[in-house]
Amino acid sequence: MTDPETQPIRFDPNVRGPLNGVRVLDLSRLVAGNMVSLQLGDFGADVIKVEPPSGDPLRDWRDGGKSLHWKTYARNKRSIVLDLRKDAAKNALLRLVANADVFIENYRPGTLEEMALGPDVLHKANPNLIIVRVSGFGQTGPYAELPGFGTLVEAMSGFATRTGFPDREPVLPPLALADMIAGLYGAFATVTALRARDNGATRGQVIDLSLLESIFSVLGPEAAIYAQTGAVKERVGSASNTSSPRNVYRCADGHYVALSGSTQAMAMRLFETIGRADMINDPRFATNSDRVKHRPLVDEAVGAWFATRTRDEALRLMREASVTVGPVYTIADAVDDPHFRGRGIIVDVEDRDLGQVPMHNIVPRLSQTPGTWQKPAPELGEHTDAILSEAGFDRGAIAALRESGAAA
Repeated sequence: MTDPETQPIRFDPNVRGPLNGVRVLDLSRLVAGNMVSLQLGDFGADVIKVEPPSGDPLRDWRDGGKSLHWKTYARNKRSIVLDLRKDAAKNALLRLVANADVFIENYRPGTLEEMALGPDVLHKANPNLIIVRVSGFGQTGPYAELPGFGTLVEAMSGFATRTGFPDREPVLPPLALADMIAGLYGAFATVTALRARDNGATRGQVIDLSLLESIFSVLGPEAAIYAQTGAVKERVGSASNTSSPRNVYRCADGHYVALSGSTQAMAMRLFETIGRADMINDPRFATNSDRVKHRPLVDEAVGAWFATRTRDEALRLMREASVTVGPVYTIADAVDDPHFRGRGIIVDVEDRDLGQVPMHNIVPRLSQTPGTWQKPAPELGEHTDAILSEAGFDRGAIAALRESGAAA
């Protein structure tokens, strides 16, 4: 965390980020859509969470009884409650659409059309609107209408079967990895679409963002490798099918380090550091391909060296030799690490309930147009009246929406 003597980051609604003037309506739920709008909000977009009366389910992901996921992923956003089962709420939404730049949704494909809020309707209300449609499998294809949480696509993409050890079951990531990757892709696509629109190349358009394609893309050349070799790669734990040495090694004090010697020069430097210069000229270890073929022998030699040294001693010796080794951290280690503290990777942010909350800093860091801390995560419906007023609703109209249950 940050230095305990420093004050937490204070939100300032008056600061302006590089996306100032971009208005985003985010109807999505849980992680992927919230990741899209988080990136946009962090850099100054006015993100409006359009929530049902029950709120975004992300609010109910609790730890220690606190909505810490919401506090992190809903920063720099506002909240309005509209019950879109009511026509008055749909009409209010379309009035918001008229002055919006971006519309994010993650309903099952076809649902938005069933609600009479499909892209044709939205573009009629605002031809310049960028519509981001987040789904598990995409808006087209045989699986389009299936429900698609990240867990399913992390399995179907081939990601899970590449993770873990060969004698055990495939391993799913312990967090919403597919959603987060999709969110980053979605934010990039949104800014690209805005750039194209503002350059006059097009007006509004639809971004079809699938979690399956997002997580599949991180597998890189897997399809090409399979087509060329016909082989399905086996799980290798923390090792690698493509480079060696690369693994996690246990030190004498029970701590672990991670090592990557993926270049020839680094592998040779490592062998010298562990006192195994004989391996440099051994044909079994002469090239990366040779080392991959004899990976158990490489790991045996490297692991034996680490097993006789504490983590701190091993890190010192490896870093002195400029070998690429790092400690395997828990979150407890990370929050106490001087680099995490000194660089502000984790920052303390003011919080109305808890006083302050640590969370990841705005990423990435732009030298001239950095991200901004404008608003804390909103209470459910906190900005309903203000947002409706901005859309031209007077007090009487807002009161009528509330009385009918269309807004809250």
